[in-house]
Amino acid sequence: MKRITVLLAEDHTVVREGFRKLLELEDDFEVVGEAEDGRQAVAMVKRLRPAVVLMDIAMPLLNGLEATRKILKAVPSTRILILTAHSDDAYVKNATESGAVGFLLKQASARVLSKGIREVNKGNVFFGPFIAKLLPKRERKSLDRAGRPKPRKGRLTSREMEVFQLIAEGKANKQIAAELSIGMKTIERHREHLMEKLNIHGTAGLTRLAVAMGIIESNVQLTII
Repeated sequence: MKRITVLLAEDHTVVREGFRKLLELEDDFEVVGEAEDGRQAVAMVKRLRPAVVLMDIAMPLLNGLEATRKILKAVPSTRILILTAHSDDAYVKNATESGAVGFLLKQASARVLSKGIREVNKGNVFFGPFIAKLLPKRERKSLDRAGRPKPRKGRLTSREMEVFQLIAEGKANKQIAAELSIGMKTIERHREHLMEKLNIHGTAGLTRLAVAMGIIESNVQLTII
């Protein structure tokens, strides 16, 4: 029997270890790696080529949604199953627009988690029972079996999203430039563009939005404001 290879992308060690133990109880799963942030997840997928990635949304350096976009660009065959503590429509919509083909709450049972992995590995779209009730019908209809909805017009570019997250995490332009290996002037342009698109003109506002979007955790906000 060919086992389903799975990569865990979750920044909390205890949560990641819990998922690993659950999956190791199943004969048809093989956990091939664990990533602590979005960038590490992207690099590990390129190297390990897992069939499925269990992806948290709120992770440092690069959030799970942008990591999903980068992974699918590099390794389109990998299937992304989002795991999050948040359950409102906006989170689900953002996840599906990133290219994820499944969405589960972290509170989901081991049975539902296992079913989700098997379903997305087969090429199906999968939403946990509670999420399926929240997802608007129009959103379900907009997804094909490959889970590749068209991107929204005017949304932030992948690079702008990276800059957005790093600003929200409290990093200065110089730190962001070093982190992304690009020039200060480029960072300043990205900063101007994303603030214009979001109609927000301050770090505090960007941070609040990042928390509301679920791409950083609320404790980050407290260190900035």
